[in-house]
Amino acid sequence: MKVLKFGGTSVGTVDSIKQVISILEDNLAQGTRIAVVFSAMGGVTNRLIEIGRMAAAGNGEYLDLLKAVEERHFTTIRGLIGVKSQSSTFAAVKGLVNELEDLLRGVYLIRELTPRTLDLIMSFGERLSTTIITEALKNRGVAAEYCDARLLIKTNANFGMAEVDFATTDRLILEHFAKSSALQCITGFVASSADGITTTLGRGGSDYTASIFGAALDAEVIEIWTDVDGMMTADPRKVPNAFTIPSISYAEAMELSHFGAKVIYPPSLQPAFAKNIPLKVLNTFNTEFEGTLVSRIANGKDYAITGISSIDDTALVNVQGSGMIGVAGISARLFTALSVNNISVILISQASSEHSICFTIDPRNSERAREVLEKEFEVEIAIGDIDSISIEKNVSILAIVGEGMKKSTGVSGKLFSVLGKNGINVIATAQGSSELNISVVISRNDLSKALNAIHGVFFQSETRSLNLFIVGVGLIGSTLLNQLCVQEKYLRTEKLLIVNVIGLSNTKKMLLDPVGVSLKDWHDQLTDQGVKTSLPAFVQRIKELNLPNSVFVDCTSDKDIVRYYETLLDASISVVTPNKVANSGRYEEYQRLQRTALQRGVKFLYETNVGAGLPIINTIQGLMASGDKFLKIEAIVSGTLSYIFNNFRPGVQFVDVVRDAKAKGYTEPDPRDDLSGVDVARKILILSREVGVPLEPEDVTVAQLLPDSCLRAPSVEAFFAELEASNEYFEELLANAQAKGEVLRYIATLEEGVAKVELRTVGPQHPFYTLSGSDNIVSFTTERYKDRPLVVKGPGAGAEVTASGVFADIMSISSYLG
Repeated sequence: MKVLKFGGTSVGTVDSIKQVISILEDNLAQGTRIAVVFSAMGGVTNRLIEIGRMAAAGNGEYLDLLKAVEERHFTTIRGLIGVKSQSSTFAAVKGLVNELEDLLRGVYLIRELTPRTLDLIMSFGERLSTTIITEALKNRGVAAEYCDARLLIKTNANFGMAEVDFATTDRLILEHFAKSSALQCITGFVASSADGITTTLGRGGSDYTASIFGAALDAEVIEIWTDVDGMMTADPRKVPNAFTIPSISYAEAMELSHFGAKVIYPPSLQPAFAKNIPLKVLNTFNTEFEGTLVSRIANGKDYAITGISSIDDTALVNVQGSGMIGVAGISARLFTALSVNNISVILISQASSEHSICFTIDPRNSERAREVLEKEFEVEIAIGDIDSISIEKNVSILAIVGEGMKKSTGVSGKLFSVLGKNGINVIATAQGSSELNISVVISRNDLSKALNAIHGVFFQSETRSLNLFIVGVGLIGSTLLNQLCVQEKYLRTEKLLIVNVIGLSNTKKMLLDPVGVSLKDWHDQLTDQGVKTSLPAFVQRIKELNLPNSVFVDCTSDKDIVRYYETLLDASISVVTPNKVANSGRYEEYQRLQRTALQRGVKFLYETNVGAGLPIINTIQGLMASGDKFLKIEAIVSGTLSYIFNNFRPGVQFVDVVRDAKAKGYTEPDPRDDLSGVDVARKILILSREVGVPLEPEDVTVAQLLPDSCLRAPSVEAFFAELEASNEYFEELLANAQAKGEVLRYIATLEEGVAKVELRTVGPQHPFYTLSGSDNIVSFTTERYKDRPLVVKGPGAGAEVTASGVFADIMSISSYLG
């Protein structure tokens, strides 16, 4: 014997009911004896409740809604049953609708809707659907029989959620099935009291009906047919990467159901649990899929946890006070007072100091709970032993569930780590000694982010994901996007990393897509789908999306963008940038960004601030972290100035080298921006701060390289003319260097807390002597590298190497968050 139950979506349309009939016929063809439970057609129960309330409010338009319900069922009859056989079914349905209309007329007249009357109104949903499907089966030659569960399931008179009298119910079910061999088509959800008054088993009670019949009949399995592929690791509406759980234990299913997983109704497990009957959760619209098996002991699991569930909207009540410490009976009084007033507690957390007790409840009961507790502890509050009762709304409960937690260490550590790294504050937590469930209370705004982050850590350990928001898609930004595209497959297969570009912005347009922007045609998407750029709106939207593992990438040199760094870091969003502005401004601002990132557990990375993709800042941070002391830093950190002085030699005029550098794209449109040394000063300032020297911009001394006439020139053309006129000055500098057997190099230096930028000469023993092309080079003299400095050398400019440095910082964040 198998008991099958079909939910509202499974019987919601003509086509879906035909699919249900096909499933039933397949079972019967295999010789399996079955009984089947039907819910009301999708949405009908809610509509009946609405109609009842409208009638009770004296709103005569309830009749229009009732007519629509009637027509929906008539349409279903026409689609399922041949014309010649329709009349009897129409008559049966019309009779039910007339009965319902008479009932509603009474409600309308007396303006009252009692729980008892509402139960009777709601019962028509299952009675109508089951009547039609039974007749449709008969029309196809199936020996089917309508079974009104009210005649067999007996309950008390607790209308709305009646309690079953199992002894009587089991006897009546067995007697009924002993007398009939036809396929029993059972009305779900409904029952009746000992004196025959209609009751209901609570919302979702059709599952309960199936479990009651299955237990009474000692069924080999109870199949719950719905519109999803079984129980999922998380709600797929909130976690797109959720997948079906192949097998799950009764205890796990109960825990997940309690905390919001609504595929099955929690009490439906109880009768099955008592008889050790497995349940299968299957998809009416994907019959080939295996679904989820729910049994006493689940099969071996691949993961430490089985699933993640949540209750979206709760209220957290906190009772605390020094007068509670060591006082027996406080908890008993508190929860007894709530129980007497029918206020259900969802989660409890108590400090070991006994100083406070907090618990969550339905937010609709929050103010009543306050009144109840203030009355119960009126004396204690008056004398100060207990503080006022505080209630925090807009909080959610998130629970990870799994029997595998008993055998796995570090599960709670992993949970709290991923929440912390994503800036999600845990307000309260609870864990049972069974190690089956760890629950946390968090802000409702963080729920989706938390679910996705936790799911990624526990169920996608093979893959990690990052969500990027890139501002600036010019030379560096577009090169970065191209590198991400080229490496997409490699990252996924070799590094188990999925990089989603969620947002893009340039000076004209911005585009934000929670699903992700294509790395192959991002430019067309930004052009065609983007809206006018508003940086405040872009940043606000990033915060509103609140995605886990979010990274803001600033590929601009814009001074205005950096003012958003702090608010992004404060929202637990990591920042990666080659933009030097933030780190070369006031020292206080530099410190504030560092501190905010540290406090929020996110990363602020800017390796490309100095030397493009060269590992300069990472090297400093590694040496500092390991306790090394910096004695001196020497650096050539301008590709432009490196190229100019590496190519300025006898027989070549200085002005020609500068012109050549400009033609090759090494200089800014006005080369004086490079030759002023200001950019180099910013870089040595950043390096100074990284080694712990708190310098301000004005503390860096920059020796003037150009004659005054060149600086005063009104245009670039005039500048080059003045530069040519100053040739003798530069020739003399070169000649003096050569006379000593040395070469000219534009070097930034930090030594004994003093930073300066100047043109110097260096001899063959100096590591900068052999520098060529436009390479950067940095020499670190430290306590450990005193005799032979540590040297980092290589290309320090260009879109490819700069983008690769940004890419490397992004990879660093992925490792940290993973």
